[in-house]
Amino acid sequence: MIRIYFVLTGMLMTVICCHAQENTPKLTLQACLDIALANNIPVKQSALQEQADKVNLSQSKYNRLPNVAAGVNYGINNGRSIDPFTNAYNNQQLSSSDASLTASVPVFQGFQTQHSIKQASFSYQASKLELQQEKDNLTLNVILAFLQLMNDEDVLALTKKQIAVTEKQVERLNLMNNEGAIAPATLFDLKGQYASDQLAVTGSLRAVALSKLALSRLMNVPYQKEMQINRDGFDMTLALYEANTDNIYSTAIQNLAMVKAADLRTKAASRAIKVAASGLYPTLSLFGQLGTNFSSAARTSTLAGTTDVATSDYVVVNGNNSPVFTKQSMYNSHKINFLDQYNNNINTYFGVSLQVPIFSSFQTRSNIKLARIEEKRNSYVAENTRVQLRQAIEEAHLNMTTAWDRYTILTEQVTAFAESFRAAEIRFNLGALNSVEYLIVKNNLDRANINLTIARYEYLLRTKVLDFYQGKLK
Repeated sequence: MIRIYFVLTGMLMTVICCHAQENTPKLTLQACLDIALANNIPVKQSALQEQADKVNLSQSKYNRLPNVAAGVNYGINNGRSIDPFTNAYNNQQLSSSDASLTASVPVFQGFQTQHSIKQASFSYQASKLELQQEKDNLTLNVILAFLQLMNDEDVLALTKKQIAVTEKQVERLNLMNNEGAIAPATLFDLKGQYASDQLAVTGSLRAVALSKLALSRLMNVPYQKEMQINRDGFDMTLALYEANTDNIYSTAIQNLAMVKAADLRTKAASRAIKVAASGLYPTLSLFGQLGTNFSSAARTSTLAGTTDVATSDYVVVNGNNSPVFTKQSMYNSHKINFLDQYNNNINTYFGVSLQVPIFSSFQTRSNIKLARIEEKRNSYVAENTRVQLRQAIEEAHLNMTTAWDRYTILTEQVTAFAESFRAAEIRFNLGALNSVEYLIVKNNLDRANINLTIARYEYLLRTKVLDFYQGKLK
């Protein structure tokens, strides 16, 4: 019963695994690329840098606009102070407030704003190209990983085909051994070969799993053992690559984003020198201010009426001195409210500001020197980018030609070994060839088939790398 249980359990698990593989959608190369570009962290980081440089470019343009600011102050003073309304000393508690609206606009800053805009523009263009280069690098890596998975799956299919051939021979020899028609050593030789073929299948399964893992990492998705790929539309045609290293390099320096980005970084650094040098020039700006104030001590008087008041003067009437009266106005004093003071105390101030740099602890000179060093560093980066690019193209082209030679030689070798194995299998089945000789011929063909498959994909990988340098990967 226990044995039956395990057998049924194994069959059930096999059915479940097969069903899961059937339900798992096959990923095309384009689907893998789309997933990778959407999930890749370095691509997202480059996109953020592009956005930041775009903001910097916008801000450099906004710096041409006026600066406008508003402010309000309110305070309470105890003790002797100056009344801001009358400018007289006051010994009572005093509350005061003032408000202002100021504006300034640069007229001339040694062309700093214009150079800053150019510098920010070059940096923004460079970051866009660096983002594109990051995407191109990821595209190449995904294509290579996709091809590697195809290669490992084909090698796995070959090893399974090879073990099937060996298994049939083991079954045939097992029957003959039971009848005493062959020496037992012949059967054991084939059984040993069968075990070796099983190890080859196990190794191929591991290679497929590792390739799936590598592709999953590039797509930044969890590894799934059931992952399947769709090869439809993938061109497997092999032909000798015609372009030479000079043509490839000439095309690469005009098409590759990393070369253009390095040049733009150098241009941005050159503009940074002019930005730093603008600190040597005078700056001219216009400014204006609108202000008002309030004081709790501010008072005003209103006419309450008039009265007759005797003066020190007099007139003589009939020999008598008669006092002289005059009209005197009477006023009531009261505080001026907040809004009235703010409306009545409005004042304006406009002017021109000129600042001439005389000495700044050599800070401007140091900034210019640092900017020149940065420009030189960026020029070296651009030069080194071209040097490394040429070296990489030369190496890739050499690898491609070597892979092509290997592929053509292995094609001829497989043809020869296939014919040799066909004849050997007939002789072995007739008993005219011993097991050792048969296994030598079979292993030669098996190795040649696997090597040919690997060589085919290696050549495809090498050509894709050269296509990448020429901007042909889309």
